[in-house]
Amino acid sequence: MNQVDNIPEEIRLQHDRSALVLVYRGERKTLPAEFLRVYSPSAEVRGHGAGQDVLQTGKAEVTISDLDPVGQYALKITFSDGHNSGLYDWAYLYKLAYDYDALWQDYLRRMKEAGASRMPSADDLVAGNKHSCGSGSCGGHH
Repeated sequence: MNQVDNIPEEIRLQHDRSALVLVYRGERKTLPAEFLRVYSPSAEVRGHGAGQDVLQTGKAEVTISDLDPVGQYALKITFSDGHNSGLYDWAYLYKLAYDYDALWQDYLRRMKEAGASRMPSADDLVAGNKHSCGSGSCGGHH
């Protein structure tokens, strides 16, 4: 595949901010905000090396607050929980779009194995705690 093929023809935020819609060669791909958040390319989520991923919990209600292009190569997505440190380059967004089903099932499996919840905990819902990473799963500040 040519590198240009993985650049979306169209990028749209759903009206309720619950998903990002990408169009590749006329094919529409919808990526829910929760999915994008739990697969953020940030070091906070992916860790600093192989096997250091941090399971993101309590993200079922997260939405997309803002989208910013980064040069001609990526999107910076800001989420309603305050997370905004990952840059989603075109190749990574394409992988998320076309591997969505397998990645989502893997996430649900890991959540089940951890006994974790996609729903925010009471701590996540405390007023003024909008920068929470969900059930203490971030390990650090934003």
